Amino acid sequence: MPQLNPLCWFNMLAFSWVAFTTIIPTKIKNVSFPNFPELKETDKPKTKSWTWPWL
Repeated sequence: MPQLNPLCWFNMLAFSWVAFTTIIPTKIKNVSFPNFPELKETDKPKTKSWTWPWL
């Protein structure tokens, strides 16, 4: 009875556990966060004030 032989299913369990804990999270992390956010400039652009011609 192969289901009683622990070597068969234990190898598959160990390999899948290694894959789920090491390989798959790194691939998901690379897809989810491809770039780190960068800080934008803190200086606000200077805009011209708009005058109302009818006032």
